[in-house]
Amino acid sequence: MKFLKKLLIVSVAVVAVSGCKKLDIAPTDRFSDLTFWKVDANVYNALYNNYSLIYNSSLYFDAEAISDNAYSSSGDLNIIASGNATSQTAKFAGDWNAYYSAIKSCNIFLKNINLNTTLPAAIKTRLVAETRFIRAFEHFNLAKWYGDVPIVDHDATPEEAQTISRSPKAAVVKFVLDELNAVVNDLPSKDALPATENGRITKGAALALQARVLLYQGDRMADVVVICEKLMNNQTTYGTYALAPSYSALFSDPTVNKTSNEVILSVQYVPTTRTWQNFWDFAPRTVGGRVSSMSPTQELVDDYIMLNGKDIKETGSGYAENNPYVNRDPRLTATVVYDKYVWVNPNNSTKTIYIKPGTDPVQPGLDEYSAGSQAASPTAYYWRKYFDPSALANFVSGNNLHLFRYAEILLDYAEAKQSLGQMDATVWNKTIGALRARAGFTDAGALNYPVSADMTNIIRRERRVELAMEGLRTDDIRRWKTAGTVMNGYAHGAKFSSDQGTDNGYIRAQLRKFNAQRDYLWAIPAHDVDLNKNLGQNPGYAK
Repeated sequence: MKFLKKLLIVSVAVVAVSGCKKLDIAPTDRFSDLTFWKVDANVYNALYNNYSLIYNSSLYFDAEAISDNAYSSSGDLNIIASGNATSQTAKFAGDWNAYYSAIKSCNIFLKNINLNTTLPAAIKTRLVAETRFIRAFEHFNLAKWYGDVPIVDHDATPEEAQTISRSPKAAVVKFVLDELNAVVNDLPSKDALPATENGRITKGAALALQARVLLYQGDRMADVVVICEKLMNNQTTYGTYALAPSYSALFSDPTVNKTSNEVILSVQYVPTTRTWQNFWDFAPRTVGGRVSSMSPTQELVDDYIMLNGKDIKETGSGYAENNPYVNRDPRLTATVVYDKYVWVNPNNSTKTIYIKPGTDPVQPGLDEYSAGSQAASPTAYYWRKYFDPSALANFVSGNNLHLFRYAEILLDYAEAKQSLGQMDATVWNKTIGALRARAGFTDAGALNYPVSADMTNIIRRERRVELAMEGLRTDDIRRWKTAGTVMNGYAHGAKFSSDQGTDNGYIRAQLRKFNAQRDYLWAIPAHDVDLNKNLGQNPGYAK
């Protein structure tokens, strides 16, 4: 598709001209700030640059490893999850810089687009709306991680950057919501997009971001309901959205991944042109993986219910600890690789993954759990979700990474309705029931509305398993203020030992610590605080 093929990282920097006696004299052998924006193709290249900066695969997947969904022994992810981060932690600075770099690029675009005099006004209005959406998304992510942050709504000078102060988080949230309200009517609906523009920002994306922002505030649930109902009930205005028939195809099948009506907005990738390769370090080694850099936890696996709708610890569930992966939520098999998992290859051949020590008929067993191994999974689980059967060698993938799916809208709606005391069978059937039916549940115990149940925890668990490996679990445990519980103590792996004395035989992968007085916010990077004393520092971190 034309739009996807143009998603290259292109520079919009203006080349300085040496030897010009007057600052307003444009060079004739290169673009300057006086000529660059007059060329329509340059405006679009600048727009595509902004798209390329929205998010990336590392930001997407890394968040899983600082939640209770996954464990990573790698560098900063390990340091953060174990409670040992400081203001010097490189990831804090790297993410901060990534978000503000995107904001800088957007502000340059917004400052200069009107220098173009050949694009139709309606086209420029739309391009501005797309760019303001991206800028709002970056500000939202900053506030989510760092709390109070500077609002940069114009192309700031270096001097401003070294003196700007942080705005209260509430002001940043208001800025984001105001921006989205201002641009939503200037964006097209999904159904109005031609195939050549598939992947560009739409009205639906603006509403999906609004819903997430409002949901995360905790006290705006009535507003969440209003936004979600627009997407659920007004397809003429906002576009046709629906759950894809196949859960796993959304992440693996190249066609479904890029064209499904469930997709609201994704990080766009193009085979051979713009790709990601994280899965190389997620997959079992016997099917081409390199090392296990991020592994699912037992805590995640335990949250997949039985086919009869019961929790594995619930009386009558039928769960057997010695055969733990049978009769479980089908999304478990679509997401996590466990011992004796039948891996389906692109040519439809299969490979059994042996993880229990000493069981692989071919020794040494590359995927077998081994304490202290630097290659095999330290939790005895690997990832399947986002496996791309059309990937190039070493899992180089051109499939998209989904930022917003219609499934999330249904989960937002269910959570908001429950919070307002309005959850009932009708809401259930539209949301949790629909998600379970799509996942492959058929038992009435799983599909029917549970009258007497802990509905809040049911919805939270559903959200966890539906969105696992999509980078949102950390957001959830932080906004629910449950991180202080689930991120303190050991992250576990599978059970291969009969030792009942140490965590009932489950692997201890990592001892985690979460200081609720400090760790709900990340540190403002020390380097930035050194450059700009007005930034200050978040509580609990040395300045």
